[in-house]
Amino acid sequence: MKQIRIAIIEDEPVTARNLAYVLQTIDPVIKVISIQTGVEEAVEWFIENPNNYDLIFMDIRLNDGLSFDIFKHVNLVKPVIFVTAYNDYAIQAFKNNGIDYILKPFDQQEVEKAINKFKTLVTSVNEESVAFNVSEIIAQLNAAPVSYKRSFLVHFRDKLIPVETATIAWFYTANELVYAHTNDARQYIVDFTMEQLEQQLDPMLFFRANRQFIINRKEISEVDFYFNGRLSVKVKPAPPESIIISKVRVPQFKSWMNS
Repeated sequence: MKQIRIAIIEDEPVTARNLAYVLQTIDPVIKVISIQTGVEEAVEWFIENPNNYDLIFMDIRLNDGLSFDIFKHVNLVKPVIFVTAYNDYAIQAFKNNGIDYILKPFDQQEVEKAINKFKTLVTSVNEESVAFNVSEIIAQLNAAPVSYKRSFLVHFRDKLIPVETATIAWFYTANELVYAHTNDARQYIVDFTMEQLEQQLDPMLFFRANRQFIINRKEISEVDFYFNGRLSVKVKPAPPESIIISKVRVPQFKSWMNS
């Protein structure tokens, strides 16, 4: 088969690099030609490169909005494989060129299966052989067991102690370290990146407010209007700096708070 040129839309560098490595390990004909981190950046790249790719791997929640917003600005006609930590966007995904929907954390077998589906799609002359039953896929996603972290084993002085996830008010990253701050004002370093935490925390309880904070719904005491359509979130105990929700993430935050 001729070379498969893949564009990746993923705002977490570690995840993007891992996906690129997995893809190029699967088949030597695969070439990752571009990695874009947000909606605006991706729109610019697709405008400049309308036909220089064959397949897109796309996260859904990006740092400046949902990836579905890209389709509002450019006419994408190539297939998309969505890779996300959330299973509630399946219908939108399949309405936006989606041919597969992979839940994070992904493994090589899942990615390879999606690539094989793409190969079948581009070589098949029988459309029925590559048709997708969206309702069936959604049912499978909803039925899949979802396990979120219930506790973290952290270093404390000369010991390892368990900290229940529900007691953590917020996670904060600074100087390449990630801290978990509990509702009784204790702070611990955790051995995970913020991206890894996003995949392991219950999205009904925790929200990625921005690049520095993941916050616990139960510890939010107040939400104030901020400049330029942004929001300022007050949590207990108080963090070392203000927690600001960007304008593009405000709708997601409001939807999360209202759920």
